Amino acid sequence: MEIILQFLRNGAFGNFTLGNLLMLVVGCIFLYLAIKKDYEPLLLVPIGFGVLVGNIPYSAGMNIGVYEVGSVFSILYQGVSQGFYPPLIFMGIGAMTDFSCMLSNPRLIILGAAAQFGIFITFLGSLYLGFSIEHAAAIGIIGGADGPTAIFLSSKLAPDYLGAIAIAAYSYMALVPVIQPPIIKLLTTKKERLIRMKPSKPVSKRLRIMFPIVAFLLTTMIAPGAITLLGMLFFGNLLKECGVTERLANTARAALIDIVTILLGFTVGLSTDATRFLTPDSIKIFALGAGSFCVATASGILVAKLMNILSKNPINPIIGAAGVSAVPDSARVCQVVGAKEDPNNFLIMHAMAPNVAGVIGSAIAAGVFLSVFN
Repeated sequence: MEIILQFLRNGAFGNFTLGNLLMLVVGCIFLYLAIKKDYEPLLLVPIGFGVLVGNIPYSAGMNIGVYEVGSVFSILYQGVSQGFYPPLIFMGIGAMTDFSCMLSNPRLIILGAAAQFGIFITFLGSLYLGFSIEHAAAIGIIGGADGPTAIFLSSKLAPDYLGAIAIAAYSYMALVPVIQPPIIKLLTTKKERLIRMKPSKPVSKRLRIMFPIVAFLLTTMIAPGAITLLGMLFFGNLLKECGVTERLANTARAALIDIVTILLGFTVGLSTDATRFLTPDSIKIFALGAGSFCVATASGILVAKLMNILSKNPINPIIGAAGVSAVPDSARVCQVVGAKEDPNNFLIMHAMAPNVAGVIGSAIAAGVFLSVFN
């Protein structure tokens, strides 16, 4: 009987709390959204199942948890806590991204820059709620809807809040199809949503090859703190565009990014142990993230409307919502919203321009924060 009681005390039932139950429910919700609703399944399935694994309690000293030094999970989690995984994901994103949509219409870069306004609003809001300036900088990146960048910066500036920031960033990325359409419809008229833009001009291969080299030099001169992320992003893009490293490009945009996404999502989920995750600060971070995402979406749309006032070549303001860094989901949302008004209006390639510009913009913002506050 004593052995049985000791087993129960050391097992899940002996250490189970209401917080664990709540996080298990959250993990199941993530899995439901991914499987049933098809919201970012490549992210939410690993994260959701990781949440389930990370919230099965056990007694201390068993050396199996993500926060116990030397355990298998803690070794895998080092890719998050030390910032290894985000640069590898950026290389894969670069290898699968076509920047010609942006190069053919450079003025759409402004929309990607405008959407980063959400980052700085969140930064100020975090300071107002009492976070330190370093923590506020890491929380602010949630406004860019860029999960890897948020993880990379928080691993440097706010490791204590890494789990909450990562879950918030990826949750709002997955909820792009839910959050953005109402904001788009609220801030645009039917006439504006029916605007048809001129087809994109073709971009030469020479320009596509030169772009990652020149863009890397220019952006990292401005924000040296972004060297890690932008270096890998533009390196991956050069592998794609140069034409002589197709095998490497295929590996970066397929097998490698898939492996890293699995490990990153699963270990981020593991880090949500209820005793560390369910805190008042985590609730503040989620609230700030929701507000910042709405501000970022609205900023891109409003700047697009302003550009229409100043220009004779109209922009469909729907694509301003794609300025957030959720590639390519926010561009798809723009296409879906536009197609509901006019099924023959194809906005996705136009929307990809501010979308990829937003990835670069959020990385530059993270680089600025890292340079100033590290």
